[in-house]
Amino acid sequence: MFDDEHVEDELKRFHRRGPRRTTRILIRELAARGVEGSTVLEVGGGVGAVHLALLEAGARAATDVEASKAFLRAAKKEAARRHLDNHVTHHHGNFVDLAPGIAAADIVVLDRVVCCYDDAQSLLGLAAERTRGLMGLVYPQDSWLSRLINWAFNLRWVRQTNGFKTYVHSRESVEAVVRSRGLQLQRRIAGGFWQVAVFSRPR
Repeated sequence: MFDDEHVEDELKRFHRRGPRRTTRILIRELAARGVEGSTVLEVGGGVGAVHLALLEAGARAATDVEASKAFLRAAKKEAARRHLDNHVTHHHGNFVDLAPGIAAADIVVLDRVVCCYDDAQSLLGLAAERTRGLMGLVYPQDSWLSRLINWAFNLRWVRQTNGFKTYVHSRESVEAVVRSRGLQLQRRIAGGFWQVAVFSRPR
């Protein structure tokens, strides 16, 4: 699904137009809560939009865990272009498998990643356990329209790829997993297909 051609198109779009709307909202919400001197863990970082923006906002270090080699190469390239490569550590692989070796961070981010996992509970639980302060998510709204759109996308993607699918997980199940790891919902912003959620760990 995320081959070199797809990722190159995504990187060109990013350079022309910047982060997508929900990604901009997520960055804004996290930065507004203070990121100076923080560490960032981004799961499924794509081209690096979120963790690089947070580094530019004052975070001191970031860890990028990405299952796509093409996206990992793009993220490294973008970090170097912004002279931030010395502040980012990259890991290739499935976060659920790599999590035991990934350190906790002040801010943990999953931007349009929950929808790519059938076992969202494991993904979210492991990410929440590694959150010292803030956790930010962008994932599909649980509505009949979102499910219809997702069904239509999957109908095309399953035919064109090696079986890649996306999922619409219920908001209740997502938030229950995160809350069970001691985090509390601070803000939810919904609009269209996606929703943005920010959680924090009480001090």
